[in-house]
Amino acid sequence: MSEVVQDNIESIEKAAEKQGLLLIISGPSGVGKTTITTQVVKELIASFSVSMTTRPMTHEDVEGRDYFFVSEEQFKKSVGEGELLEWAEVFGNLYGTPRSAVVEQLNQGKIVILEIDVEGAILVKQNMPEAFALFVLPPSEEELLGRLRKRQREAEEIIMRRFAKSKAEIARAKECNIYDCFLTNDVLDETIAEAVRVVKAERMRRAIK
Repeated sequence: MSEVVQDNIESIEKAAEKQGLLLIISGPSGVGKTTITTQVVKELIASFSVSMTTRPMTHEDVEGRDYFFVSEEQFKKSVGEGELLEWAEVFGNLYGTPRSAVVEQLNQGKIVILEIDVEGAILVKQNMPEAFALFVLPPSEEELLGRLRKRQREAEEIIMRRFAKSKAEIARAKECNIYDCFLTNDVLDETIAEAVRVVKAERMRRAIK
């Protein structure tokens, strides 16, 4: 390889490392997405986005690290003014992703990760089409059910409800046409390595453009 080519490759790699990227990671319950996401954060020196919420602050919470804590009135004002990339109500509390906090990190060349469900991912892609969306699949439905049974110490009826919800989430992900990559989590370490490779390749692709 000539020195010129080598220099060009190194130049692109350096540019890629400074390329901000909003990374969406989704997947059904029991597929292992949280473990994968945690390792991707470590290996790529990425960061999670900090959500805005109306839930009460606990003594363990740190404002701006765990959440941005706001009143319901403030939250709804942010929704109305289009300041949230996505939001949802969970157990009576509102949660959302502030656009400004994400953009600030992207402008610093960081990888910002959102671990959200399909409906949240759809909203984010509508508001920020340049986001890169990755969906984690189980090797099979049988394997997914086995993982849910192993992980959940709950009644069979509840496990089957979770299983049905997971199947619906997978079907929705495949039909909504917003995911850039689907990864099958068969062997965890291999899936993590592939996720890291895919994200690095996407940053390289954007650096070249």
